[in-house]
Order: sequence, then C-alpha cells, then structure tokens
Amino acid sequence: MTPEQQKLLEETAELARENHRLLKKIHNSMRLGRAIRITYWVLIIGSAIGAFYFLQPYIDQLTGVYTGIQDSASNVNSLLNAF
Repeated sequence: MTPEQQKLLEETAELARENHRLLKKIHNSMRLGRAIRITYWVLIIGSAIGAFYFLQPYIDQLTGVYTGIQDSASNVNSLLNAF
C-alpha cells in the first residue's frame, strides 16, 4: 500500500467515525423529541379527561335544567293550545 493510499484510507476512516458520531446525535435527538411529543399528548388528553371528570356533575345539572325548560315550554304550548 502506497503512502498516498494509506492517507486516503485514514481520512476515509476518520470521516466514517465522524459520520457515525453525527448520526448517533441525530438518532438521540429524534428519540428525545419523540418522548417529549408523547408526553405532551398524554398531558393534553389526560387533562381533557380529568376536566370532563370534574365538570361532569355540572354538565349533568345543566342537562337537567335544559330538560326542565323544555318540559315547561311544552306544558305552556299545550295550555295555549287548550284555550
């Protein structure tokens, strides 16, 4: 092997090592980004479910009020139709 070929081989090996380090950094960065994104969505979905759980009694109460108003309106309409 000539000295020129040896030099090219060493440069190629160094470039391969540098490429490997960069690819490893990119891979780790992608893994961290994926973990953060999953945590983000778990928090959003969990807080929405938690909010619904704590607000459900109020929602049920409003539904009952709305049903009562509808019943009252239908009673008024039936009284008006009777006259």
